[in-house]
Amino acid sequence: MTSNTMDLRVEYGIHILTLTNGENDNTLTLDVLSEYLAAFDAIEQYKGNTALVVTCDHEKTWSNGINLPWMTAQDEDGTKHFVSTLEEVFYRLAMLNVPTVACLNGNCYAGGAILASAFDFRIMREDRGRFCFPEVNIKIPFTELMVDIIDLLPNKHALKHLALTGVAKTGAQCLADNIVDALFPLASLQDNAIGFAKQLAEKDRATYTTIKRSMRKNIARHRQ
Repeated sequence: MTSNTMDLRVEYGIHILTLTNGENDNTLTLDVLSEYLAAFDAIEQYKGNTALVVTCDHEKTWSNGINLPWMTAQDEDGTKHFVSTLEEVFYRLAMLNVPTVACLNGNCYAGGAILASAFDFRIMREDRGRFCFPEVNIKIPFTELMVDIIDLLPNKHALKHLALTGVAKTGAQCLADNIVDALFPLASLQDNAIGFAKQLAEKDRATYTTIKRSMRKNIARHRQ
């Protein structure tokens, strides 16, 4: 599946979603969110064990979150629809019925960092890139669902500082704070992310999904 801002392919029995809108920092608009949802549909309908890796073809930015110039041009109804769809993307990713790995080969800010928080695992480039929730600085508070998504990060002390100070953390800081699971040089980052996803894809999909969703009851309640 190839669309305007991303490309989904199946290799080695796993799904690899490559973000291809690096010139726009892989930011989020309604069209981009629709492409994410279409990718999730395809993955959910896939038969058999698999896993998902989300990477990008840009060495600087994985995702800088909401496209703010686009957002400010929307009317009130358009903004509400966008936020609702954004929450649907976060929810669907957090509860996706396969193992998920974020391959963070660049900056991960704002909505991009919230998106990354919804993955089961995060693997980051060691020499470049920052992870940041700048919402407190740009005066955009988290919604209730977004709070539950970022609360998936295991280190609550680090999460408090990320959310309340807007600090931008390096890869080394993210690893020390358990925000990411591993660091690798850019040259081997994607191969390691794919290799890990291949190991996860060997797990029974139904069992993995049941365990994951049972650990994410705060997320599940948003659709009850």
